[in-house]
Amino acid sequence: MDKPGISRFMLTRRQCLKGAASLSLAAILPRYANAAQFTYKLATGQDPTHPVNKRAQEAIDRIKQATGGKLEIRLFPANQLGSDTDLLSQVRNGGVEFFNEASSVLSTLVPVAGIVNTGFAFPDYDHVWQAMDGSLGKYVRAQVEKVGLVTMSKPWDNGFREITTSTRPIKTPQDLHGMKLRVPASPILSTLFSALGASPTPINFNEVYSSLQTKLVEGQENPLAIISTARLYEVQKYCSLTNHVWDAYWILGNRKAVDRLPADVREIVFREFGKSAADERADIAALSKSLVGGLKQHGLQILDVDAAPFKAALAKTDYYKTWRGKFGDQAWKLLQDHAGSLT
Repeated sequence: MDKPGISRFMLTRRQCLKGAASLSLAAILPRYANAAQFTYKLATGQDPTHPVNKRAQEAIDRIKQATGGKLEIRLFPANQLGSDTDLLSQVRNGGVEFFNEASSVLSTLVPVAGIVNTGFAFPDYDHVWQAMDGSLGKYVRAQVEKVGLVTMSKPWDNGFREITTSTRPIKTPQDLHGMKLRVPASPILSTLFSALGASPTPINFNEVYSSLQTKLVEGQENPLAIISTARLYEVQKYCSLTNHVWDAYWILGNRKAVDRLPADVREIVFREFGKSAADERADIAALSKSLVGGLKQHGLQILDVDAAPFKAALAKTDYYKTWRGKFGDQAWKLLQDHAGSLT
């Protein structure tokens, strides 16, 4: 014989369990409802400690929050997904959706992007940002977008490039003669150092440290932030502050991937990468001042260098004439409007 009290208790318990299960499911559902509709990758070649990655991650976090989780971007720093040249191909074919690329390497695909790397063109940051946030930057972005890529913001700052060596300090143009120097896969940088008498050797960045360590090359050239975060001071002895070239970073997007995003999401992505561009510029400017002392503490000998003799030596070659012909009169005029006459 059934016991009514127990039956009522069991029924009530079943109802409670059913209600609890429904409540748990209801609590879970919103989480799935807010799951990312788009999951994209952002690849960079820089060490995780570099300002590029710090500011990129901040942009990613703001994008996720502002889109209500619709777009999730995962950051892959330090060439985790391939070398710079590999990643340039990947962002074109959609293997990665976003990629941070230096103008010096982007120029292998979009030649005019390398115009900012013209040797000794920009004397300081005032001239750089007037050009890049003005007519020259607009022109370069238009050319980049012709190859199926999207520039996601105004350019970020890669910094002015300096020369480090393990064999002898670089104080004058003559000191470069015969030196085997690593450069990125960038024709304009290769021809710059060839014109100055060096022996430039293109090597992807992920192989730079080992190439210096094994003495495959005597030196290299990069901004101070890269020299520091990549710990190149461990395998180099001298650093000459030549400021021979300024270089931009561009956050590039695959055109199809960007176009797949709803208009409101695209607007947020452009806005937040733009904000991080301004923050990263400030970081590099500050680091350029503070890193000199830090690199000295790591044993790197820092040399102040007068750039004028280097520029004068370059002007005696056909370097400027050659690159004016390659970039075209329109682009060269835009460069000289901001940088001054280059002869």
